Amino acid sequence: MPARVTISGHPGSGTSTLVSGLCDQLNWKMLNGGQIFRDTAASKGMSLEAFGEYCVEDESVDKKLDEMLTSVMLSDASPEVIESRLAGWWAFKHDLICPRIWVEVSEEVRAIRVVNREGGAELSQLALIRERMQYDASRYKQLYNIDIDSKEPYTCIIEADSLDAEQVLTVALEHLEEYL
Repeated sequence: MPARVTISGHPGSGTSTLVSGLCDQLNWKMLNGGQIFRDTAASKGMSLEAFGEYCVEDESVDKKLDEMLTSVMLSDASPEVIESRLAGWWAFKHDLICPRIWVEVSEEVRAIRVVNREGGAELSQLALIRERMQYDASRYKQLYNIDIDSKEPYTCIIEADSLDAEQVLTVALEHLEEYL
C-alpha cells in the first residue's frame, strides 16, 4: 500500500516529533527524507548548509534522493508515514490520495526549538535557518519549479507556534480520521 500520510515543514518545525507520535499512536512505520539528507551530508563530511550549497551545484544529488523517496512513497511496500519537505508535493504531483500535512512554525520559534535540541545561540540558529531556507528554496525552484512556501498541495496546515507536541499530534490525528 502506498504512503498513508505525508508530513512536511521547515527545519525545526517539529515534523520529526509529530511523525514519532503518529508512529507510536498508530503503530506505523516511517521514512524520514530529512534524515536521508543529513546522513548523505555526513557521509560526505559536510554540514547541512555546505551540503545544501553542493546540491545547488550538482542537481543529480537532489534528484537521486527525491526519486528514491518518491519511489518508496508510491510502492506497495511504503511505510505509512513519509516525512520530508517535498513529500506533500510528490504525493500531490503523483495524484496519491492521502492526507498531506504541513506544520507551520515561525522562524523565531524554530530557532528556539533548534537551540533547545542542539544547543548554540538563538541568533546563530536563526541565521542558519534562514540561510538553509534560502538555499533550499532556490534548489526546489530550480529543480522542480516548486515554491516551498506555497501550501497548495496540503490538505491540512497546522499552525503550531503556540501548540505543544501533544496538541499538534491531536490536530494531525483528527485530520487523519477524515481519511482512514
